[in-house]
Amino acid sequence: MDTKLLDILACPVCKGPLQYSRAKQVLVCRADRLAYPVRDDIPVMLEEEAQRLEPQDELLKN
Repeated sequence: MDTKLLDILACPVCKGPLQYSRAKQVLVCRADRLAYPVRDDIPVMLEEEAQRLEPQDELLKN
């Protein structure tokens, strides 16, 4: 994913920062515990497409 794009993207729910997980191909919002999928290098920034993360999920630990 392009780092310039990652710098300007924000969580659509809380407007907070996102972290990219290259291994899982998701953008993670730690505040809302949501993981937004990245498909074909295009982030899908829809709340209904996001996966809810459990508090102990490894994606929240980075």
